[in-house]
Amino acid sequence: MPDAPGSPGAIRAVYEAKAAAFDRLRSRALFERPWLERFLALVPAGAPVLDLGCGTAEPIARHLIAAGHPLTGVDAAEPMLAIARARFPDAQWLQADMRGLDLGRRFGGIVAWDSFFHLDRDDQRAMFQVFARHLALGGALLFTTGPADGEAVGAVDGAPVYHASLAPAAYAGLLEANGLALRAFIADDAACAGHSVWLARASA
Repeated sequence: MPDAPGSPGAIRAVYEAKAAAFDRLRSRALFERPWLERFLALVPAGAPVLDLGCGTAEPIARHLIAAGHPLTGVDAAEPMLAIARARFPDAQWLQADMRGLDLGRRFGGIVAWDSFFHLDRDDQRAMFQVFARHLALGGALLFTTGPADGEAVGAVDGAPVYHASLAPAAYAGLLEANGLALRAFIADDAACAGHSVWLARASA
């Protein structure tokens, strides 16, 4: 029986099938740069960074590596990781589900850009424990969500993919409950291609 459209298995299958197309279509304009620079200003020089839902490493992982940070990329879709490995063989690329991830180490920063929002609401709530256990004290967290509570269906090269979001107040509460101090949030940031972006720092 096939996975339901919003299930992790269904989403992984889309990215496995569409890895080359995703890589071809993914913008390299680095509209994310202002947020990445705010994030990197909080990450100690040379500290390792964890990229959750790293995709094919373009352009975000490339930017983090170029900034001098040893990178560990995690993605559920092995074909995406194969492209990333070919580009940056010195980085660590791990095929894994971010839900329940426990790498047994901490990082100076975590990025979950356009990835975490593929999880359903319950899995998103549980992810804040995953973020907290992988962040070193003072480490930075950068992630994107939807602008308001809801569900949507997007597309990767014509294939449907599920998205969900909590209300902003719910994310703020989850950050606080997990020792993550909110540093900035902008919904539908016009300077970042309409992304809703969160920046936080591990304070406990």
